[in-house]
Amino acid sequence: MDENDYDFWMDMHYESIHILENKPAKLELLNDPNLKKYHEDWGRQGDRALLALVDDVPVGAGWYRLFDESNRGYGFVDHETPELGIAVMPAYRGQGVGVKLMQALIQQAQKDGFSSLSLSVDLSNQAAVRMYEKLGFVYCGMSGTSWTMKLV
Repeated sequence: MDENDYDFWMDMHYESIHILENKPAKLELLNDPNLKKYHEDWGRQGDRALLALVDDVPVGAGWYRLFDESNRGYGFVDHETPELGIAVMPAYRGQGVGVKLMQALIQQAQKDGFSSLSLSVDLSNQAAVRMYEKLGFVYCGMSGTSWTMKLV
């Protein structure tokens, strides 16, 4: 990613955090220690990000990163399964962009040698839950108000 892509990716990272009311400002939220781990030192082994483009303009992003027992993400299942995040700009939701982006992430993960992916999704985000289930993700645990799901 170049600097412009990184800035957009950080915007999408913020957008991916499902908080319906009183969402903290971008810098405050993304610098929270529980969330900073998702982007800090980006580019290490196992990190991958893809952009969704419409007419060469970025409209969404998806990414995955490996975590371990000592630094677990919200959707952590094991140290060999990358945890993914995804966001699509509101104006482009419901048009299949998220599904195509998820399919590309799954294919890329397979090319990168990963047999599965995991994620965390807030149960109030039912559109996302349905999309993940259609793509083959299954419930495998709870973290707060969110499901941990794994691609099977």
